[in-house]
Amino acid sequence: MQTIAYQGLKITNQLQNKIEDFLVVEAPLQININGEAYTVVMRTPDNDIALIRGLLFAEDIYKNTAPFNYKIEKEENGIPSIINITIAKESLGKGYVNKRTLLSVSSCGICGKKELKDIEVLGDALVSTTAVSSQVIHKMFLTMNALQQTFKSTGGSHAAAIFNKKHQLLTIKEDIGRHNAVDKTIGDLLLKENLKSATYLLVSGRVSYEIVSKAFIGKIPIIIAVSGCSTLAVDFAKEFGICLIGFTRENKMTVYANPSYIKTTNDD
Repeated sequence: MQTIAYQGLKITNQLQNKIEDFLVVEAPLQININGEAYTVVMRTPDNDIALIRGLLFAEDIYKNTAPFNYKIEKEENGIPSIINITIAKESLGKGYVNKRTLLSVSSCGICGKKELKDIEVLGDALVSTTAVSSQVIHKMFLTMNALQQTFKSTGGSHAAAIFNKKHQLLTIKEDIGRHNAVDKTIGDLLLKENLKSATYLLVSGRVSYEIVSKAFIGKIPIIIAVSGCSTLAVDFAKEFGICLIGFTRENKMTVYANPSYIKTTNDD
């Protein structure tokens, strides 16, 4: 369930009308690991296991390819509110030591981190021979936009989509949170054992440090956003070897990092 109808009062040129509007659902999900609370995320229900899989991957808690066992411990109105993940202790990554103890809101990807060192991302810069034209980038965005069903109903959800090097859509997910949508797409490909095919990450909003770090951990070399990018996102994209593109709309875009990924012609 991603949308619920609410009543509202619409005012247009001082004329008032009662309406029924569909709103995107935001609901808490407590994630337990081996019976202990890890974090509470505010998310849009559906694809919860993909969300958890992607989140634990990005947090360096579980990077094994084998699926984990899970159990829905509690539901509210048919929506899971507590899910317990079972992972062998020897399979828990370093990120579990720095586990979150606070609420992670839908707009924040690093809420609950204890120290500055906990947001560091280590590894060699990505190296890619991929080159793409602006024309193809806009075509991928049209594909993503056409499939944003929750956004069409509510106007209040974000989307993330991942394409392969042949510009074929691999997965698209929606959520009230930008980071959740990204976690869901990466988690979905992890569950399908197809993350290695990921080449382009498209996001419907702005790009901050957290989204760049998630792409880097998933080895996705190109991020394309419909909105702006933060200074830290650009700095890290340059360091990580990621091509970062913002304000992709109306046949325009701005390349902030590693422009060598972009073709100067539209021959693809």
